[in-house]
Amino acid sequence: MCTKRNVRKSPPLTKITTKGCQNSIIALKYYQNVGAFLSPTAVGTDRRADKLRDCLLRMKKERGFIMKKRLLAMLMTGAMVASLAACGGGSSTPSTDDKTGGDTAQSGSGCSVDVILKTTASEYWSYVKAGAEAYSKDNPDVKVEVKGATSETAYDEQQNMIETDLNSGAYDAFVIAPLQADLVKTLIAGQTAPIVAVDTNIDAPEVLSFVGTGNEDAAAEGGKAAVEAAKAAGWDKVQAIAISGVQGDGTATARLTGYEKGVTEAGGEFLKDEIQYADAVADKAATSMEAIMQNHPEGVAIIVCNNDDMAMAAARAAKGNAAYAKTIFVGFDGIQSACNAILAGEETMSVAQEAYDMGYKAVEAAVKAVNGETLEKFIDSGCSVVTKDNAQERLDKLKGYIG
Repeated sequence: MCTKRNVRKSPPLTKITTKGCQNSIIALKYYQNVGAFLSPTAVGTDRRADKLRDCLLRMKKERGFIMKKRLLAMLMTGAMVASLAACGGGSSTPSTDDKTGGDTAQSGSGCSVDVILKTTASEYWSYVKAGAEAYSKDNPDVKVEVKGATSETAYDEQQNMIETDLNSGAYDAFVIAPLQADLVKTLIAGQTAPIVAVDTNIDAPEVLSFVGTGNEDAAAEGGKAAVEAAKAAGWDKVQAIAISGVQGDGTATARLTGYEKGVTEAGGEFLKDEIQYADAVADKAATSMEAIMQNHPEGVAIIVCNNDDMAMAAARAAKGNAAYAKTIFVGFDGIQSACNAILAGEETMSVAQEAYDMGYKAVEAAVKAVNGETLEKFIDSGCSVVTKDNAQERLDKLKGYIG
C-alpha cells in the first residue's frame, strides 16, 4: 500500500498513451500521489507499480523531449523574424564614388525598396532611375524595384501603383515621387514601413525624409542668372514670363516662386498674371509659346520654364521670330539634350538638378530608415546653373550615368 501524502493533485491518467498504463488500476492510485509512487520504498515489489513507474518515467522523458522540440522551434522562429526585421547586420562595402554624394548606409540581406517615380518616360527621370538602381549595384543585398507612370499626367496609373504596392507586403521601404502630393498623402496614411519622398515632397507624418532639390532656391538662382544674361544681350525692359508645369503641383509652384523671386531681386519684372501652364509637356509648351508671341509681338526678354523639354520646345516655337532672337530661354533639370541645345545656341541656360544623386540618396535614406537610423527631414541633392561655359562638362558627366 502507498502511504498517503498531502501532494498536489495531477490530471487523471486517461491521456497516458501506453496501453499497459491506461489499463492498470494501480496507475490511477499512484498517479494521484506521484511522490509516493516514484519512491521505491513506498512501492515495494509490486510488479504493477514497477511497470507503471516505468511508464510514467518514459512519459516524462517524452514530454521533456517534446518541450525541447517546441522550445527549439520557438528559438528558430525568433531568429528568422529578427533576420528579416531589418536591413541591418550586413557587411556591404560603402561606395566611394563621388556620384553617391555621401556615405552609404550599411545594408543586409533581404531588404527590398520600392521606388515609384512620376514617370520613367523622360530623360530626367531616367537619371533618377539610374541612381536608384546604382545603389542596389553597390549593395547587392538590397533589392531595388523602380517603376513609374507613362506620363506626368497619368495620375490614376500612379495611384494604382502606389495602392497596389503598399498593400502587397512585398517591400520593406518606399521611395515615392508623387504626381499629386495631396492624394498620395491620403494613400500612405497609417503606413508603418519607412517612406521617403523624392523630387517632390509629401507633407505627411509617414514621410521620414524628402530627397531632392531646393526647387525655390534653385529657380531663384536661375532667375537671377537670366536677368544678368538678358541685360548682357541688350534688353532694356527685362520682363519674364513663365511656362509652368502642372497647375497646383508642389514642384511647379516652388519653381514659379523661385523664378519670380530671382527675377525681381535681380531687377527684372516677373509677369505673374501671364503664367502659362503646359502640364510639363513639350508640345503644350510650344502652344503656350505661340500664345505668348501673339500677346507680345514686341518680344519678351526672358521665358522661364518648368523643365528643359519645355524650354527647348518654346525656343523652337520662337525660332525665326526676330523679336525673340535675343530672348533668354531658361530650362530646369540640366539633361543631356538641354546641354546640346545650349551648346547649339538654342536653349540659353538650365537650372541643373543632380537627378542621379537624388535617386541614389533616396534609396540610401530608405535603407537607413529600415535599419533604424534617424533621417534628416530634407536631403539636398544639389543644383547648378548650366550655360555655354560649362555645358560640355555637364554633358560628359551625364553620359557617364546612362550613356
